[in-house]
Amino acid sequence: MSNLDELRLDCAVKQKRGLHFILASVFVWLTISIIHLTELHILTKNLYTFFCTGFLFPLAMLISKIIKADFQNKRNPLTMLGVLFALNQLLYLIIAMWVYPTIPDKMLMVLAIIFGAHLLPFGWLYKSRFYTVLAIAVPIIALVVGITYQPYVLALSMFVIEILFSIGLMFENKKLKFETENNLYL
Repeated sequence: MSNLDELRLDCAVKQKRGLHFILASVFVWLTISIIHLTELHILTKNLYTFFCTGFLFPLAMLISKIIKADFQNKRNPLTMLGVLFALNQLLYLIIAMWVYPTIPDKMLMVLAIIFGAHLLPFGWLYKSRFYTVLAIAVPIIALVVGITYQPYVLALSMFVIEILFSIGLMFENKKLKFETENNLYL
């Protein structure tokens, strides 16, 4: 196994393939779903939606402690690459900010597309099929559901997807743990 593969494996094992962030996003999308089920004006819903995204990082920190994932993994240089992968989506949030007052009914769709698409490099970093598949599926699902249905349907869809994603990562992590403990990982 190459040094790069060993570093990727280290990230996947110690950071539990970022499960803490995906579990945190379950709570974020649940809160967004509740907001979009209210009778508030769409601009107010969108503003509260932006506020909800701000809770992702602190929730992920808390959850990492609960599931014993190494949040920082400071000894691995690829951790900084993972941070860059995550920060990259902040640049695309500018698009969502433009959509917010311009086409408010579609802001949540754009946000979901950005969220889904940002997962792609994590498929490589964590050697995870779930990240790769969902990086492609989520933007497509968000586009179809976002064009066809009200935003609350999309928010609920994202909530369900995040639950399924979390379960999938748990299975991937369990398999990875077994393989590494038994020196079966190739």
